[in-house]
Amino acid sequence: MAYAHYDRLSALDATFLGLEDANVHMHVAAVAIYQAEALCTAEGGLDVDRIRSAVESALGGTPRFRQKLARIPLFDHPVWVDDPRFNLAYHVRHTALPPPGDLRQLKRLAGRILSQKLDRGKPLWEMWVIQGVEGDRFAILAKAHHCMVDGISGLDLLARMMRLEPDPTVEPAADWIPRPPPDTGRMLVDEVWHRASFPASLAREALGSITRPQDLAWRLWENAAALGETLTGGLRGTTSTPLNEDIGPYRRFDWTRHDLGAVREIRKRFGGTLNDVVLATAAGALGRFLEARGVDVKGAAFRAQVPVSTRTPGDRKEGNRVVMLMADLPVGERDPVARLEQVRETMGALKRSRQRFGIQLIEEVSDRTLPGLWMNFARIATRQRSFNVVITNIPGPKRPVYLLGARMEGIYPLVPLAHQQALGIALFSYDGGLHWGLHADWDALPDIHDLAVGLDEEFERLLKLAAREG
Repeated sequence: MAYAHYDRLSALDATFLGLEDANVHMHVAAVAIYQAEALCTAEGGLDVDRIRSAVESALGGTPRFRQKLARIPLFDHPVWVDDPRFNLAYHVRHTALPPPGDLRQLKRLAGRILSQKLDRGKPLWEMWVIQGVEGDRFAILAKAHHCMVDGISGLDLLARMMRLEPDPTVEPAADWIPRPPPDTGRMLVDEVWHRASFPASLAREALGSITRPQDLAWRLWENAAALGETLTGGLRGTTSTPLNEDIGPYRRFDWTRHDLGAVREIRKRFGGTLNDVVLATAAGALGRFLEARGVDVKGAAFRAQVPVSTRTPGDRKEGNRVVMLMADLPVGERDPVARLEQVRETMGALKRSRQRFGIQLIEEVSDRTLPGLWMNFARIATRQRSFNVVITNIPGPKRPVYLLGARMEGIYPLVPLAHQQALGIALFSYDGGLHWGLHADWDALPDIHDLAVGLDEEFERLLKLAAREG
């Protein structure tokens, strides 16, 4: 028997929705490239109907992909409700590249698709099946709004379609009956209770483990210090660069790939984490890219927003589980080894700081009292140019995966652009490769491929130094 149901968006999820406008499109995405042989029809085309069947089967484990937005009356806070008119054919789309179907054409098509906002009257995702990629391949561009997914859960639907073996079978799709939304009165009462209960729950959490008055004073001081570090780090201005111009609605998408074995060689010789190597490589390439555009990078205050997942192992809950750390990048440092060492020190200090806790505290207070608090903080941070670029790194499977027997060769992720953020860099590790996705405003960065080349060159510099000194 059907029953009324809805899910409330957290303050962070609602912020990703509220930041969107005609020029700022808040969807995350990825372009995955596959070998086509296993999915070719007798006529030589691509069996898109089987791919749709695989998507329908996978939807059983991801209910958010059949839900659309609604609003709580008076509070106007967004919620998820089941879409009674859900139509899979609308969301899974089929297109093709004209011959020769090279990667340059694929990147241009991806840019055009990424330039289109998602329809808010429907579930906020699309999956484009693109046939005709050179080398007997096809691609899938998966796109979902950031208010419903983060970098890890955003790939959940695609991940549920994959197999570790070239298994061509499709499991039957489970029956789905949309649940009606509750009446407006229930949603209104629920929202009042949600906000009114926060002070009591906060007090229970704060006092639950405290036995002495001085412990309470220490806890309050820690919270205040965390908020202070967060506001100081999140609202500091940065040097103006060509990456921080007003953006329009049109996008470019480019990518490159580095060998994870080479990353391990660099780490073995110079220390640090995979993310330290990523940030040091990006800092070197960005420094050269900006110098070529006439920017004096020596002593520049250049900062990256680095999203860090707060998901625990096995957490597949929908919505965002992430905090945004602000990391200064040494784009003016020419020595690759010195640059990596500076990045290691910066990230080490951030991990030891209270910034992460302060961000989570603001999110919690905003979610339970004033949802606009976190949104205003995010708007001020972007308009104050508190960071120049977003760089996010998503872990993926170490082994090759297959879609209905078709091997996935690579996957290139995308992070959305914000106000005055003409570039976003996302990475995905998969099957021995580190896949870089470069998302850029069409007009601000027509030379985005130069940055992809610069990333390759800076990575090779680090690798050669590691080999020489190893």
